Amino acid sequence: MTRRGFWVLVILALVVLLCKACIVRDVPPQKTKSDITKTKLQKVNYPEPENITLNGTDYLQSKAPVGKFGGSMVLSTVGDPKTFNPFNCKDNTSSTMAGVMYDGLLTTNPITGEVVPKLAKGYTISHDGKVYTIYLRKGIKWSDGKPITSDDVVFTWQNIIFGGMGDTSTRDSLVINGKLPTVRKYGDYTVVFVTPEPYAPFLRMLSTPIAPKHIFQPAVKKGATYFDSFLSTTTKPDKFVVSGAFKLKEYVPAQRIVYERNPNYYEINTKDQKLPYLNKLIYLIVGDQNNEVLKFEAKELDIISLQGSRVARYKSLEPHSDFKLYNLGPDTGTMYLSLNLNTRKNDKGEYYVEPVKQKWFNDLNFRTAADYALDRKNMVLNIANGIGAPLYTAESLNSIYLNKKLKPYGKNLAKAKIYLKKSGFYTDKKGRLFDKNGNRVEFNLYTNAGNTEREAIGVMVKQDLEDLGMKVNFKPIEFNSLVNKLVSTFDWDMVIMGLTGSPLEPNGGKNVWMSDGRLHMFNMRTPQEGKAGILPWEKELDTMFTKGALATKFEDRKVYYDKYQEIIYKEKPMIYIYSPIRIVAVRNKFKNIYPSSLSGITHNIEEIYENKRY
Repeated sequence: MTRRGFWVLVILALVVLLCKACIVRDVPPQKTKSDITKTKLQKVNYPEPENITLNGTDYLQSKAPVGKFGGSMVLSTVGDPKTFNPFNCKDNTSSTMAGVMYDGLLTTNPITGEVVPKLAKGYTISHDGKVYTIYLRKGIKWSDGKPITSDDVVFTWQNIIFGGMGDTSTRDSLVINGKLPTVRKYGDYTVVFVTPEPYAPFLRMLSTPIAPKHIFQPAVKKGATYFDSFLSTTTKPDKFVVSGAFKLKEYVPAQRIVYERNPNYYEINTKDQKLPYLNKLIYLIVGDQNNEVLKFEAKELDIISLQGSRVARYKSLEPHSDFKLYNLGPDTGTMYLSLNLNTRKNDKGEYYVEPVKQKWFNDLNFRTAADYALDRKNMVLNIANGIGAPLYTAESLNSIYLNKKLKPYGKNLAKAKIYLKKSGFYTDKKGRLFDKNGNRVEFNLYTNAGNTEREAIGVMVKQDLEDLGMKVNFKPIEFNSLVNKLVSTFDWDMVIMGLTGSPLEPNGGKNVWMSDGRLHMFNMRTPQEGKAGILPWEKELDTMFTKGALATKFEDRKVYYDKYQEIIYKEKPMIYIYSPIRIVAVRNKFKNIYPSSLSGITHNIEEIYENKRY
């Protein structure tokens, strides 16, 4: 069996197991070619923490082997965070950096996908599915020593989230038939949420960070404009009061972000010693993926996520190195090519997209031709080195909601040309493509500079589309500039991007697919426009996500989420490319590593320790 054939079988086997068991299973490290076919999918036995009460305090107790205190772990991020305020994050880097410091009431078991306690010690749900009672841990504290109570929870949800402070994505995702849930305290350690209707995603949304009221309330009182700059990247580290395992110690732009252990963290080991074990958690800002590799090989980094093209080399080095490779299975996010369908004007009366291009991009035949021009298999082989699989749907390959009825297809230029011809496109003697009005088909293709995988995809997409006679100006640009184009100025033609996601809950993508969503980038509307110019299939997407969230049984929900994938598959506002297998290298000196297909390597960062003998 070829390497390519093997990886396709691994992916299919993983998806089958996930859908049957409705849990996320883990894949052991990649083997050498001689024994790789003997690899079996295995479940990692992560010892889940348990509640324990000591001297009146409700701790979370780690059941992992007791480790050594001290040391540090060095990770990486390509770019700088834009904020450390967990309620202002609009990019993955900021969300990750803020997430280090602030915990939510609940979290997800990294292996089974079940909802488990975090800041809360437990919860109950009423029989009608509308009342959620949350029981907080008594005696636990913020990093400044003040108690964490129901006042913090009610303030966070009522004044920040429901109040529309910062990024309103969470609030927008919770609007149910035009109404928001309510939240009330019952004593210092009990909080009750009531939803207008049974709402399936709500329980997982309680993983949203909780803010210390005594720190955030003054900022909220000063209004939304002030709040948008609150806890920015220029804020002094001593101003941060956190609940997470680590607290900001230092931020040097374009160089590093350093966190120190929170001495008041509420998780302990079986010797009743407070975690985390590590003294520091350091993120180096590497700029691009090539520099990231150089830093790992210079032993400046302890963990690196590998592109498929690098895996074979690292596998050959592994037996004689100080690191181990972990195979986390298919990526939980999605990578896609999107076209700008916006036909509206800005407040200056100017079109966001040139009218000629509007006609192309809003023509389903044009989008379908572009789809059939893409050589996904070749991208997997040449960019991911065969370690991945083509992707055709809006759900990741390990999603329990994956619509497996949607059939894959390969590059087919003949078929693509038929679709173009249906809409009057033609080529001249030089093979250049024109529309029926004689306009040369030329446009810009963007992606974020520094992401070498996306840049490589862009080169191949450009070539594939130029095989149809299109002229494609490929322009990798700085990430912030690209995000500004997508969600603020709307002045772009095509883009290659990726979205994170959850294999367990499609509603996390509501802001992408709802017509008035804040990440509905392929036909983005300003808040003032609302649902202006909504297309019929966009309206259908709105219905699918609304009904999918209100259905409470998995079988009923899957009907709606299958349909939304079918709509995207047919209408192609986003054309999906491929799903890489996630291979991560970790230094051997770190112990209590429990790799998770759902949550990655450092989901239990408070339990990980450094064994300096390595």
